[in-house]
Amino acid sequence: MLPDVSTGGISMSMGSAISGNGTGRPDPLVSTIMIFLDAETFMADAIESVIAQTYPNWELLLVDDGSTDPSTAIAREFASRYPGQIRYLEHPGHVNRGMSATRNLGISAARGELISFIDSDDIWEPNKLSDQVRIMREHPELGMVCGAVLYWGSWSGDHDFLIPTGHVFDRPVPQPEALLALYPLGTADAPCPSDVMIRADVLARIGGFEEHFTGEKQAYEDQGCFSKLYLEAPVFFSSTVWLKYRQHRASCLTTVRREGQYASVRLYYLSWLKRYLNARGVAEPRIDEAINRSMWRYAHPVIYRLLTLPYRVLEEILWRVGKHHLLHRRRPVRPAGQPGRV
Repeated sequence: MLPDVSTGGISMSMGSAISGNGTGRPDPLVSTIMIFLDAETFMADAIESVIAQTYPNWELLLVDDGSTDPSTAIAREFASRYPGQIRYLEHPGHVNRGMSATRNLGISAARGELISFIDSDDIWEPNKLSDQVRIMREHPELGMVCGAVLYWGSWSGDHDFLIPTGHVFDRPVPQPEALLALYPLGTADAPCPSDVMIRADVLARIGGFEEHFTGEKQAYEDQGCFSKLYLEAPVFFSSTVWLKYRQHRASCLTTVRREGQYASVRLYYLSWLKRYLNARGVAEPRIDEAINRSMWRYAHPVIYRLLTLPYRVLEEILWRVGKHHLLHRRRPVRPAGQPGRV
């Protein structure tokens, strides 16, 4: 059973989080949150890419989700080298609570008006913060900005490829257009968490990340938050590349796909989104239609696979099981230049 949709995991108000910090340093404009769990291999490189930013007015919160490897010591060491600018956080008792609860812990402690995230295995380009701060200043109505992403395989001898985020570029996109256009409901590519910058007050209004996306469901924990944000404020998809998104077999989404859990995880997200919209009285026929269409294929996987088979394969299967009468003796004639499925 799905949890109540009102679960917001941010334990203190954003107004409190942005108040004076007691360090003698001015409050940063940008709070960057890095959550990590046993991230020893790549973590230092990710942190160094934040330190190398050309924009100076930032803080970095290293939020530990119960690590048992040396990554805890790495985070503490960086915090000791950059006191007041890099901070170490953990859950009480050093427990593991999942990605969304750990992001929310960082959000609750953030002092900045703008929130960025970087995963512990990714790398920022040096101008990432400066460019995104400029866009946020130029468009004060925006709730979020992100850019195109370099899917980074060359670090291990594989290939790199560039993926544009969003369906239109370099202009504000009003709500709820992005929810309909971007995956999971649409076909355009969705943002990577490591690439986004979000206004802290918008995160506060939507309740941060949904903490029930745990275990294998963490593959969609970012989409839960982004879906709420697309309903709340305009967003901006830049054509600029700010992120090297490291490709490796241990990533959350890769693991879910490899273990055959992707369909059930996506169906969980779609069911939650439907409940969330109903609970908040969001009546938008286009969104309802998109959710129902997306849910149908996962609720009826056998029928969906049959309907998407090539005509000749479907014809052969139906002949073999004695159901060939379900097919016309002749294929439907399509006008020239209009391909499609039967």
